[in-house]
Amino acid sequence: MARKVKNKLMNLAIVVAAFGGGILRGLVGFIKYHFSYKEVKFRPYYFLGMMLLSGIVGTVATLAIKEIGFTLLDSFTPALAFIIGYAGGDFIENIYKIIIKKSSFYDIS
Repeated sequence: MARKVKNKLMNLAIVVAAFGGGILRGLVGFIKYHFSYKEVKFRPYYFLGMMLLSGIVGTVATLAIKEIGFTLLDSFTPALAFIIGYAGGDFIENIYKIIIKKSSFYDIS
């Protein structure tokens, strides 16, 4: 019984860490955008939506990697989930940029 509780807590920690990694990736992109361009208007609902989406992308990327059996030193820890959550968002953003053949999401014309 105690082992089941420990496994559930570990899985919850992995999901939270993955979501946090995605959120951090979203924040980095947001900060980069706001410091790259002048007179950028802050839109709170857009910001919150993008942070939620970034967290979801990080979580999905992490769960996909976990499901294929990837481990580091024979374990899958929340720290690894955080890193994959961050990298997953970055990976998906770059794939999108390749597909649409633009170097940025934002129209700066």
